[in-house]
Amino acid sequence: MADLIDRARVHLAAALEDEHGRSAELILRDGPMRQTIIALRSGAELAEHNSPAAASVQVLSGRIRVTGQEVDEIPAGRLDVLSHDRHSVLALEDSVFLLTAVTGIDGTNGPERAR
Repeated sequence: MADLIDRARVHLAAALEDEHGRSAELILRDGPMRQTIIALRSGAELAEHNSPAAASVQVLSGRIRVTGQEVDEIPAGRLDVLSHDRHSVLALEDSVFLLTAVTGIDGTNGPERAR
């Protein structure tokens, strides 16, 4: 199982050094479910994109803004369901979040856990 605190620290450090201000890693895959840790430097943005079949975001540190949401600002410690609308994500401060998404229904091969 992945150590989220350790992975958050590693990816935030990488995002702070990255030309685009971001770093991410798929940490768990179980059939159609994916969990990805994403770090964004303050001001960095994930451009508008389609939403997967189902998704949630849990902010581990910092604060993000998600467009197309009823409540668009998500602070550290909060877990929110993402809408099914196109959306973008902006880091209002250096931030790390866990994205859980169902990408489609395909054959289930059982869970694959990160290091």
